[in-house]
Amino acid sequence: MKNQVVLDFETYFDAQYSLTRLTTTQYIRDTRFKVWGVGIKLIEINDVMGIIEHDTEWYGEHEAAEAIQSIDWSNTKLICHNTLFDGYILTQHYGVTPSYYFDTAAQARGLFPGQSARLADVTERLFPDDLTMRKGKELVNAKGIWELNPDLEELIASYCIQDVDLTYEIFCKMDMPQSEYDLINLTTRMFCEPTLIVDRERLIAYKEEESKRSAATIKASGVHRAVLASNQQFAKYLKKELNIKAPTKISPTTGKQIPALGKNDPAFKQLQKMHPAHRVLWDARIATKSRLTETRAQRFLDATHDDGSISVPLRYYAAHTGRFGGTEKINMQNLPRGSELRRVLMAPKDHYLYVADLSNIEARMLAWLAGEDKLLTQFRNGSDIYSNFASQIYGRPIDKNKYPTERFVGKTAILGLGYGMGAKKFATTISSGAAGPAMEFSDEEAVKVVSLYRTTYSRIPFLWKKAADLLLQTLNPNSFGNTYGPLTVGDRSLILPNGMALKYPELSKSSDGFLFRSGKQYVNTYGGKITENIIQALARIIITDSMLRLDKHYNVVLTVHDEIIISGTNVHPHATMENIIDDMRLPPVWAADLPLDAEGGFDTRYSK
Repeated sequence: MKNQVVLDFETYFDAQYSLTRLTTTQYIRDTRFKVWGVGIKLIEINDVMGIIEHDTEWYGEHEAAEAIQSIDWSNTKLICHNTLFDGYILTQHYGVTPSYYFDTAAQARGLFPGQSARLADVTERLFPDDLTMRKGKELVNAKGIWELNPDLEELIASYCIQDVDLTYEIFCKMDMPQSEYDLINLTTRMFCEPTLIVDRERLIAYKEEESKRSAATIKASGVHRAVLASNQQFAKYLKKELNIKAPTKISPTTGKQIPALGKNDPAFKQLQKMHPAHRVLWDARIATKSRLTETRAQRFLDATHDDGSISVPLRYYAAHTGRFGGTEKINMQNLPRGSELRRVLMAPKDHYLYVADLSNIEARMLAWLAGEDKLLTQFRNGSDIYSNFASQIYGRPIDKNKYPTERFVGKTAILGLGYGMGAKKFATTISSGAAGPAMEFSDEEAVKVVSLYRTTYSRIPFLWKKAADLLLQTLNPNSFGNTYGPLTVGDRSLILPNGMALKYPELSKSSDGFLFRSGKQYVNTYGGKITENIIQALARIIITDSMLRLDKHYNVVLTVHDEIIISGTNVHPHATMENIIDDMRLPPVWAADLPLDAEGGFDTRYSK
């Protein structure tokens, strides 16, 4: 049995140098980085003595290294609250790697999705009546102080020891399926023990090229960057100089009318079509507001270590459904296919990056849970379901290569209409070009497509009603334990087949669906949206189970939505790729007849 160490570092910070201003990698690699001390609690575990919990000890600035190096990390599991921080310090600053990573902040996100995972909030949530379980606030007394005097160090030591003890208490209180612990360990390792290599020269060249292109586009417009960057100023410029009234939309945060001048705003797209003579101006506006590529390129550079490696920051359970998210200001969940930001990521020497993704996983899962045999048969036969449905829409055979635009309509229908999308939104999606080629699509045409989908695949609309009924059952204790497929009704929750749950805190029935609390606000949901939650949560289990299986034989270094990226030796690459694909095609025991498929390839770069 392996020992456990609960650990918390206390480090120098000031008004300009802190984790609120810098990313974890920037903060720890900065010349100002300094460890004031570390709190360590050892839990010995053996077959003879059982579990021995040692008191938490504080080791100051000059004792920390020796205390850390004295631990047999090959036989020790690490427990921290936000292990990306403390674990990164261990691997990058002290050169030690624990045998396993726990993270109580990640656990809290998984068990209490949509709620704060801060240590103070988690302890209050788990121990509401125990006032001794409250996080201290003494750390602020050390802000900006480089050398701690004895009295201040004693204060910070007490604060740190309390944090360590609180972390251990909530760790013991929060129980998760082993697979979720393993996912936390895997994603933490991606950050603390980086594998991916950055082609720094190519990345710098790309950043400079994007900067020059953007500057040239803006200069060609003859309008100052500040005007182009401001919604209000740009709207005034359009009215005053061109007598064009800027379109508006309702702000989701204030509820007031604001200019609809975003790159993907349908009204702005329409404005560009109406005034093609001002193409230079529209391009300049987009270039000003779309400096994301430059910014992200610089953040990649800032996060690259001296040896060329880059830590992968994935946020475990970032979404209500358990999906991963981006963090550390580098969203590796949003790397467009074929983009330079993918191509600058490389495998280590003598290795390839093997990239595979599950094909149509949500559409397959939706058809399976609904029992929609018309779709399932097509999936099992390897048919192109997008072209097939497009053929029904247009009343003639649609081929993927000959009619890509028409096939896109079929694809949008299959992917969008499965969760209850209405005709108006479907028409807007097709016309906007936000997800593919922009097409003129009338409301009348959209109504026909939606009606065709719902009648052709009638068991899917039935699933929306069933999903709403399942959520209603979560309000009735007499219904707890009822099942539907792999789902079990719980208290304001739908328990998933892996032991986790879709949770709907403070759920209540509303006039048009349900309301539940997410963070500080209440969110409305309904049959189609609940179905989407369920399908995404089940699809997430499929891909994460495969990640864990594959990581036993290879080195999983990243996941992006339905993709798994693996670093593996360049020996026998075709056999390796085949093994990966075969694994991703394995259905789970709770959905043994689910037809899965995957595709992929390998390269020295992340080029898929």
